[in-house]
Amino acid sequence: MKLLIPALLILPLAACSWGIKLDSAGKNVRVAWNDDVSGCRDMGKITVSVLDKVGPVDRSAIKINDELEVMARNEAAGLQADTIRPLGEARNGEQSWAAYACGEAPRPARSSLAEPKPGDVETFPVKEN
Repeated sequence: MKLLIPALLILPLAACSWGIKLDSAGKNVRVAWNDDVSGCRDMGKITVSVLDKVGPVDRSAIKINDELEVMARNEAAGLQADTIRPLGEARNGEQSWAAYACGEAPRPARSSLAEPKPGDVETFPVKEN
């Protein structure tokens, strides 16, 4: 019985983000952190939310922001959008995003010194400050 009570208290904390996964359509949606959506067609507004607290415990802001981005990307795919842009900072576990259809997203320029090889991986910043 003594082990059951702590397990029941920890279970809700562990289960917070199990269901929030980037689906196959959401993988095709990029995030325009630099606000560059010129030449894109406005497809609508998306508002997503997650729990920011579990009881008296505040959840990690990084985890909340990651989950909000994943949810927005998944929702944007349903609007036939391929790009989203945050309309402000997340507050109380909620954030609004604008959805756009931009066509093929431009790729960052590569250095002439580092030509890609088969199997190379590109990384992109999560958010620029």
